[in-house]
Amino acid sequence: MVSVVQLHPQNGTAALEPLADGLAADDRRLIAQALEFAEPLYAGQRLSTGEPVWPHALGIGANLASIGMDAVGRAAGVLFAAPKHVAEEGALQAAFGEQIARLTTGVEKLYQLRVATRAGGRTAASAKRDLRAEQSEILRKMVLGMVEDIRVVLIRLASRTQTLRWLAKQPSEERRSYAEETLDIYAPLANRLGVWQLKWEMEDLSFRFLEPELYKRIARMLDEKRVEREQYIANAMAQLGKELEAAGVRAEIAGRPKHIYSIWNKMRTKELDFDEVYDVRALRVIVPDVKDCYTVLGVVHNLWQPLPREFDDYISRPKGNMYQSLHTAVMGPNGRTLEVQIRTEEMHRHAEFGVAAHWRYKEGGRGTRADAGFDDKIALLRQLLAWRDEVADGAQWTEKTRAAALDDTVYVLTPQGKVVDLPAGSTPVDFAYALHSDLGHHCRGAKVDGRMVTLDTPLASGQRVEIVTAKSGGPSRDWLSAERGFVKSHRARQKIRQWFNSQALAETVAAGRAIVERELKRGGSGQASLEAVAAKLGFGKSDELFAAVGRDEVNLRQLQLALRELKGAAPQREAAPVPASVAPKRLRRQGTRGGGDGGVLVVGMDRLLTQLARCCKPVPPDPVRGFVTRGKGVTVHREDCDSLRRLAERHPERMIDAQWSGAGGSYTVEARVTATDRPGLLRDIGDALAREHINVTAVRTQSRDELAFMNFTFQVANLDQLKRAFGTIREVSGVIRVARG
Repeated sequence: MVSVVQLHPQNGTAALEPLADGLAADDRRLIAQALEFAEPLYAGQRLSTGEPVWPHALGIGANLASIGMDAVGRAAGVLFAAPKHVAEEGALQAAFGEQIARLTTGVEKLYQLRVATRAGGRTAASAKRDLRAEQSEILRKMVLGMVEDIRVVLIRLASRTQTLRWLAKQPSEERRSYAEETLDIYAPLANRLGVWQLKWEMEDLSFRFLEPELYKRIARMLDEKRVEREQYIANAMAQLGKELEAAGVRAEIAGRPKHIYSIWNKMRTKELDFDEVYDVRALRVIVPDVKDCYTVLGVVHNLWQPLPREFDDYISRPKGNMYQSLHTAVMGPNGRTLEVQIRTEEMHRHAEFGVAAHWRYKEGGRGTRADAGFDDKIALLRQLLAWRDEVADGAQWTEKTRAAALDDTVYVLTPQGKVVDLPAGSTPVDFAYALHSDLGHHCRGAKVDGRMVTLDTPLASGQRVEIVTAKSGGPSRDWLSAERGFVKSHRARQKIRQWFNSQALAETVAAGRAIVERELKRGGSGQASLEAVAAKLGFGKSDELFAAVGRDEVNLRQLQLALRELKGAAPQREAAPVPASVAPKRLRRQGTRGGGDGGVLVVGMDRLLTQLARCCKPVPPDPVRGFVTRGKGVTVHREDCDSLRRLAERHPERMIDAQWSGAGGSYTVEARVTATDRPGLLRDIGDALAREHINVTAVRTQSRDELAFMNFTFQVANLDQLKRAFGTIREVSGVIRVARG
């Protein structure tokens, strides 16, 4: 833990040393200027935790110095609260320049997220584990997505570490919520960015607040203080270094003692006893070549006794994410277990910045294709941390970090503090539909951070959005206009289109209902059941009949015939029976739009009026059966027709066998086509059918959700021609599905 000296104004210069460690003279003067500016400004001021602002600022600066932050970042850390307390706007920029002023503004913006992140922690106890993890991940992305300069996030991490130190000395009821928030949001961020010093301290302090008994028990198991463990690691590194030098191997050795939270986490996730955690102390050896890895392995096993079954060769057998390294556990100096990882420089870079990044492995995350872009951003940000010593010019730093900005998503808050992620450029309309379809449909205005804005206003990460609704009405067609810019997200556009499609259908059904009811009254059948009329015409529900009538798919003549039959009156026939010249039992089809000379054989019946059912439109050689109607002769259905099945259940005595006569003719068929909507689609399908010499008699199309739904009515001679027609349609670009109507 970094020591921080708390000073009075008169000896404030002594605070410079821990904050300016390793800096050049000019940079030290910048830190001194920040301290001189901040100390009187923070006098008597306290944070919400009760901690005085001045020592908190010193703690932030010392934490940033410990991770090698540049002078500008350290100065901004000291000035973290200055925007709240300076009386004159622009005073900070005038005193320290635009870069430091921008960093402090970014830090203040992140502080405003405390309501949201604390809400994430408070709901964790009652929410399901996966929902908590999902919301925490959104919050972590939001923290990164809100900043143009990664130093803002590092200052926030340094501040949170200092807050936990204060809470360790000043117990309060808030400690638990701060600890939950830290483990959910800030420690994983520190892990992803490779800021190990702050990560382990935040995790250990949070674990201590949440599970004090477990923390003490593991600490007792370690039977040594962290300082002693660090000394043990240093001695082991020195011993191994001498052996490698004697063997002529050039290597870089790093060591780390595993901290208490990490030990507990491994015991919990892998169900291990403490004695089975062999990497409480660990060394990492990085060498130039693969052959050197195995040379080092031999030296390690010769120096210390290897533990059985604790060796993994991930170089010859890489993990699924292409992680490569040698892992071995040995009985190190003084009989204590020690883990040693051996890898090349290239393997180390891949493990740190590639798909096998340390944070992904440690958190047990399962990367998805959608996360790939975010992971790339994290890798670039972590490389920036490695480059920071080489980037002397602050402008270069800002330019590089802006290139890594997570600008493809914005994260905004509901009034209750829930985080919603949206595509960059999204508006309040997108936000409303992301919450609920009804909220989007009734959206009439929006407040962003308490201020009314227009509905086409682009949202930015960190903003709090409240939707103003109306009790009635629906979306505007202007919202679908790309030029107007009301909608960015696919979800919102889809919901708006669905609303208008449902409205159009409702209008069509209402128009059809009016026509049917008018015909019922005109024919004196006002008391007739609408469901019965629908069933008579082959529809399952009355609304389906109304929609068909509204679209002119059922004409008035068909409707009148159905009503007459329901009243028991014989309908007028539209054609005479088959002439005597036709062979016995061969009957012409009547009342169909296809016409032609084809026929159906109805067993046991001569010169009987027949017609093909409009519900399934059978075509030779479809297996068929007949149904004897009252006044219309025999209606011929396909054997698999749903309407025929229902008729057979109600009137089995009126079923009759039938088969095709073999005579020529044309048959009317309906085909349903589903395709990706595009210009020229209808023309291309029509051209394809024309090449097959198929006569199209009717087309109905409807577009919704970027798909086209088409109903074609055309004439074919037989089933073979129908199959060729379907095959031709399927070859048209964009066609997804073709089926019989």
